Amino acid sequence: MESMSNEKMQFAVLIDADNISSKYAVTIFEELEKYGSTSYRRIYGNWSKGNGWSEGMLLEYSIMPVQQFSYTTGKNATDMAMVIDAMDILYKNKVQGFCLVTSDSDFTRLAMRLREENMFVLGMGESKTPLALTRACNRFIHLNLVAEQNIEALPARAGSVSEERSVSGEKGSKAAGYGSQADSACTDEQNVTSLAEVRQVILTLINENGGKHVDLAQLGNRLNDKFSDFDVRNYGYSKLSTMIDQELTDLHVKKISNQYYVERRSTLTKEELEREICRMIEKNGGMVENLASLNDELHKKYKQLDYKQFGYSRISSFLRSLGSVTVHENEVYLKR
Repeated sequence: MESMSNEKMQFAVLIDADNISSKYAVTIFEELEKYGSTSYRRIYGNWSKGNGWSEGMLLEYSIMPVQQFSYTTGKNATDMAMVIDAMDILYKNKVQGFCLVTSDSDFTRLAMRLREENMFVLGMGESKTPLALTRACNRFIHLNLVAEQNIEALPARAGSVSEERSVSGEKGSKAAGYGSQADSACTDEQNVTSLAEVRQVILTLINENGGKHVDLAQLGNRLNDKFSDFDVRNYGYSKLSTMIDQELTDLHVKKISNQYYVERRSTLTKEELEREICRMIEKNGGMVENLASLNDELHKKYKQLDYKQFGYSRISSFLRSLGSVTVHENEVYLKR
């Protein structure tokens, strides 16, 4: 079930208590409310050992504990119990989706199997969750990043569920304590979709539109389709527009008749780039023997240079379109 209908889906929530802290209980069920209702709420663990999930908390959220003893050292019996229950629930045909709350990559195959049965799989775990599991789900929520953002935005949380649900919803502002350095910690050290990947998808969409601006809502949908874990809260923001303006400096969000669009910020024209290329070749004696060296020099001067904005995928194709230079194999000459 790759897309959700207006009618709320029924979910089975299966929580790995050995792997997920009880401090995320509020976040788990607040996020789940945006996707559907819950028919099953089960949590798996060895309750003879303390795991932080108290009796009072389980009663508060109506979660049924499933006792699973560790029969032998080094084996995770909880995993097997969750898988067995998931398959039993699947074949009862009473739910349209599963919410797997775990950071354990062992559940990757379960997520894939449930999707094969046309189930919508919502994953929840910390940002350390291996990419294999996050990509196996239709959507994946990084609980530690979302929980921190929710705490920062607590005083302003008066918006409707439908407003909060949109990943590109125009609500709130950048959370305190985040930014480029915080993003680096989130994306480089943990398994969260990087801003470089986000930027590339945006540029691709702009190129597909002939280099013209693209609708922000359409862009948000593309990012959701491309990355199962994409959420602006992962980077410390509550608005996609703010994240783009603050983090992707070569892109710009503008408003036209109450609609938001994204465009390239660069004002570099083809004519200006051609003049600079001619200057570089002339400085080199009228010929450059290696296209790669010319390409490197251009990118040093224009950090965000992308030939796709002019309709070409490679520097060689771009150069051949110019009337002032000649390309022969790997060499570039000025036309006399």
